[in-house]
Amino acid sequence: MWDGKPRLGVFIMMLAALGYGALQGCSTVGRVTGSGQEGVSTDKAARYVTPEDPLARPIQLAWTSARASHCGFMFDPVKLKADFLAAEGRRGVDPYQLQRYAEAYDYTRESVMDTIKADANYCTRERNDAIRADLKRYLAGDYTPSAKLAR
Repeated sequence: MWDGKPRLGVFIMMLAALGYGALQGCSTVGRVTGSGQEGVSTDKAARYVTPEDPLARPIQLAWTSARASHCGFMFDPVKLKADFLAAEGRRGVDPYQLQRYAEAYDYTRESVMDTIKADANYCTRERNDAIRADLKRYLAGDYTPSAKLAR
């Protein structure tokens, strides 16, 4: 029964819905998941997030994390995300932006996993080499985006 007082659960659900809606409308996330461009693979889409895009770092990290998990690389994706967010906090990123990074990471990782999960031939030697190089760099604490400029 409504007594006129706001409820924490309702507030959290509204925030989650707003965050999801904001990410759905974000062209960067659309490029990564392929939803912004029909027929574009997650490999090409994530590589074309410009390094100047504020979400390039969490998106590419999540993209690599999803691919590495799918291809059987041994690492802790939760720790990778936590280490990234801690490093960003040390760089002076404000809490609001850190929350945006976390949401972009989660959404991208889930979307990429959903996109590639049915592809039994996804983990080619070439892809594994690229994943290994990016993952090794990220695990060492270098989160510099490796994106190429969109053309």
